[in-house]
Amino acid sequence: MEELAVQQSALQAFRTFDDLPGPKGITYFGNALQIDTARSQLQFEQWCRDYGPIYKLRLLKRKIVILGDHEQVAAMLRDRPDGFRRTTRLEEIWTELGLPIGVFGAGGEVWKRQRRMVMAGFDPVHVKAYFPALQVVASRLARRWEFATTNGRVIPLQADLMRFTVDTIAGLAFGAEVNTLESDQEVIQQHLDQIFPALFKRMFAPLPTWRWLKSSADKRLDASIREVMHAVDGFVSQARARMESRPELRAHPTNLLEAMIAAADHPDSGIDDAQVAGNVLTMLLAGEDTTANTLAWMIHLLWRNPECFALATEEVRRVCGDGSVLTHEHMMQLDYVEACAHETMRLKPVAPQLPLQTLRETVIGDVRLDTGIVVIGLMRRDSVSDAHIPNAAAFLPQRWLSEGDPGHAAHSAKRISMPFGAGPRICPGRYLALLEMKMAMATLLSRFDIQSVDTPDGLEAREHLAFTMTPVGLTMRLRLRNQKLSHGNTIKAS
Repeated sequence: MEELAVQQSALQAFRTFDDLPGPKGITYFGNALQIDTARSQLQFEQWCRDYGPIYKLRLLKRKIVILGDHEQVAAMLRDRPDGFRRTTRLEEIWTELGLPIGVFGAGGEVWKRQRRMVMAGFDPVHVKAYFPALQVVASRLARRWEFATTNGRVIPLQADLMRFTVDTIAGLAFGAEVNTLESDQEVIQQHLDQIFPALFKRMFAPLPTWRWLKSSADKRLDASIREVMHAVDGFVSQARARMESRPELRAHPTNLLEAMIAAADHPDSGIDDAQVAGNVLTMLLAGEDTTANTLAWMIHLLWRNPECFALATEEVRRVCGDGSVLTHEHMMQLDYVEACAHETMRLKPVAPQLPLQTLRETVIGDVRLDTGIVVIGLMRRDSVSDAHIPNAAAFLPQRWLSEGDPGHAAHSAKRISMPFGAGPRICPGRYLALLEMKMAMATLLSRFDIQSVDTPDGLEAREHLAFTMTPVGLTMRLRLRNQKLSHGNTIKAS
């Protein structure tokens, strides 16, 4: 009896979902009509200040817990895939759109099998072997910006960077020639750009209106998905054809897709072509959006911090010269540029919130949550708090360098900032993403002088969340360091 009383007392010490504070909702809809999805990251962070680091929301019948404490967020991320999973809402919308599930959305044993396959091609040794494809794409980016510069044109920063990342992931990952940088025809990027915003909007929608009556936007989305899946199937079939004609590619793959297919075809892999296609799609979507937006944020932050901009430019020009030949060895020496990338991801993480769902009864802090409750981890809340990081609002890349000011110690930022996630499901493409960022910045700073980086209103770039967080309306003007165009310029861009 005494032991039972102790157990009951322990249970009573925990709060439940109903005990949590949170913004007051309205009948039936709960908080659903209060959330502005395009700026929900800012709302959630403000509500953390109002209600504390753990609070509740209701979206119709769905129970949502918002978690802002970085240690508790990290513990949640480490408890995957056994304690938490991607939300059933995400899986429902994803499959309803007709999209195959890759390692991003898979769970349990399916995720474990796919993770092994994906990691087979994402290790640093393989990525280094793909580097020549990255050199080709970087040269195209340089030619595109040379053309814009010599013709006095303003560069739409995010659009060009997304072309760069699409071409990069297609070349490095799939061995495919997707040359969006030297074309103004309809390109796959235009179709990819429809998917994440629609997915995010539908996940938070109070009512599934698209199921009852398709709008013109819904019909355009369906058409874009058909185009994307046609391209994905083409990448897989082309890779299989190469591997049939050149069996040595199974032991020595030349790109990530060949490595995945070789791993998938291994006896007892449990992987079929649908799952391979799901991971091709995942890499196209995540590889385009996250890396391109981080680069856009980095260029914006550097421009607004002239001392940091000067240091990054000096490092690139000292290491890479005029940028005519950029090597993997050059990239490994760009320590300050890499620090700029990490500092950008701390201040402007492209995934500022991460929704997961409990797979079992779970305790977070002093709160006991039932199975099936969605917990949204806020990835930036503590990263920009002076309580955790000195001078947290400032853009200070040196805090990531071991020789930096001890007052901005790297270990504090590294411990709190988790742009690639944490635990077993940490982003497998983080090494490639950093390499792409350094290559793009080396291309920009070695070949060009930046004349301006502008926002529509001349102020700090506004954050817009559509699954990933983008800066709104950035444009850039450049001047050539060397006034001669490179040979073979075939740009037809407008």
